[in-house]
Amino acid sequence: MDRRTFITAAGAAACAVPFIAGKGLAAPATGKPLDNPHFRTLLAEAHKAKKNAYSRYSNFQVGAALLAKDGTIITGCNVENASYGLTMCAERTAVFKAVSMGYKPGDFVAIAIAASADNFSPCGACRQVLNEFGNDMTVIFEFGGKVVTTTLADLLPYTFRL
Repeated sequence: MDRRTFITAAGAAACAVPFIAGKGLAAPATGKPLDNPHFRTLLAEAHKAKKNAYSRYSNFQVGAALLAKDGTIITGCNVENASYGLTMCAERTAVFKAVSMGYKPGDFVAIAIAASADNFSPCGACRQVLNEFGNDMTVIFEFGGKVVTTTLADLLPYTFRL
C-alpha cells in the first residue's frame, strides 16, 4: 500500500506561492489556529506518523510530515537504537525518505513535527539537515500547548552552508 498522502497541486501551489514571491507564510508563535488548512493537514499527518515511532528506550514518540511543492506529503518517525547515537529523528527520516524518492533541495514547502511531550521543537541536527533542503521552509510544531508556525531561518539563524 502506498503510504504517501497528497495535497492537491492547487493546495501545494497556494502554500508555495508566498515563498516563491519571497514573502513566506510564517507567523510568530501566537498559538492561534493554523490559518492555512494545508498546514493543519500536515500537522495531522505528523501526528499519524508519530504512532509508528520505534521508541522502546525513551518512549518519546515523534512524527514528521514534509510537504513537497508538488503536493506530496512524505512522513517519518523517530527510530531509536540501544546505541543512542544511532537513533534517527523523525524530521531526518522524512527528509532522507524524500531524497530516496528523488526529491532535491528546494523541493519542499513545509514540515510539521508532532511529539508525545510538551515543549518540543526540532533538535539542532534536524534544523541543520532541514536547512540543507530549504531554509525558507515553514516549520510547524506544538510547544507549550500552542501551535508554532515559523520559518526554518528563524529557528536556525546564522546557517552553515558549504
